[in-house]
Amino acid sequence: MESSGGAERRLAARGRPRPAPHMTAGEVFVAPARRPPVSPPPAAAAAPPPWAQAAPPLPPAAASSCRCCCSASPKTTTLNLSSSVTHNGSVCGNDTQAALVAVQFGEGHSWSINITKNNETYQGDFITLTYNTNDTAVFPDAKRKGPVTVLVKDPLHPVQLNTVFVCHNSYFIEAENITQIFWNVTMQAFVQNGTVSKKESRCPADTPTSAPTVPPTIANVTTAFTTTLAPAPTTAPKPVENPDTGNYSLKSGNKTCFLATVGLQLNVSQDKPLLININPKTTVADGACGNTTATLKLNDGNSTLIGFTFAVKNTSASVQKFYLREVNVTLLSRLNGSVISSADNSNFSKWDAFLGSSYMCRKEQTLQINEDVQVHTFNLWIQPFLVEANKFATAEECIADSDLNFLIPIAVGVALGFLIILVFISYIIGRRKSRTGYQSV
Repeated sequence: MESSGGAERRLAARGRPRPAPHMTAGEVFVAPARRPPVSPPPAAAAAPPPWAQAAPPLPPAAASSCRCCCSASPKTTTLNLSSSVTHNGSVCGNDTQAALVAVQFGEGHSWSINITKNNETYQGDFITLTYNTNDTAVFPDAKRKGPVTVLVKDPLHPVQLNTVFVCHNSYFIEAENITQIFWNVTMQAFVQNGTVSKKESRCPADTPTSAPTVPPTIANVTTAFTTTLAPAPTTAPKPVENPDTGNYSLKSGNKTCFLATVGLQLNVSQDKPLLININPKTTVADGACGNTTATLKLNDGNSTLIGFTFAVKNTSASVQKFYLREVNVTLLSRLNGSVISSADNSNFSKWDAFLGSSYMCRKEQTLQINEDVQVHTFNLWIQPFLVEANKFATAEECIADSDLNFLIPIAVGVALGFLIILVFISYIIGRRKSRTGYQSV
């Protein structure tokens, strides 16, 4: 967002999630940039939530109020959500499809979160906020007109299935000068048998902290002592685990023409680096096979598109090789399918192997798409041409994997060399000591 003063605007959306589609809205508060966030209001008494009554399953959660802080100067503006909140596009999800909570409000503003299921847990994946600067009531001085979409990874930890996630205190999610503030959150995704669980999982913000010990007051003491409490240790962010390895294939008629086994991870540079693991369980493979070019397109739940294009080159009059020529990445909004960001690099010359064989690299590799996007591969095994009997051909290994294969025989050879030298020295010493008897005068 921009304003006539050219100063930076800061948008902070606060949500009080509750199940959709039954929803009441709160006011929107706008404050000058860099002002400390306003404490959330106390929760008002309300009737039992709709998902606790006898009703068809509803989406797991939705924001019931939103507060936006947006300022280029001390003046403020207010957006009233009381009569224009909708929940179009929300879905409950299942074992193969992510749940989606989507709300729309005001003049083209929307917020959504998709929640994925993994074994015995569920977890928020991406949070998408779209604000429309054409709404002159909220952005009267904006120079950049139209919807602006901000995508951020949900930082909260996974929650056990059949457990309600509860967070009464405020927690913050920041990305691209946008601060989203949530409080009084109650959510359960993938509700089983239409019954809300009585088990709760509390957020870190709700964890009680022990009060500091106050020293007793001593009479007739004129010297005042000040006790300084040591700051609480900060918890290092949990590292992102390597992605699961997926198996993908393409067919031409009834015959398999493309085979790939790979774990994929995206590194998207924003205000903070964002690592995205591609989930093979929700990823669909598409593409095309050809004699000289082949393309594999992977669609991860309609939010991430990754395309790999391979080509054939002549290394001599009778020898041909295939190689990776192009990679493109597109991030889409789960709410409306619009493109959030895209990157393409058509100047690769990697993963080359003789035509009729396959290429393998177990070690992690990095493909630099552009300055903001990287693709990391793990346990790669791929064959884009001349697949026979639905099986990989003999693999040509990458240098990173072959280094270990070279080191083992070298180490064995060096050890044998030292052993031979040691035996030879022992033999010489033994011969000198074995010389006995008289010497001629």
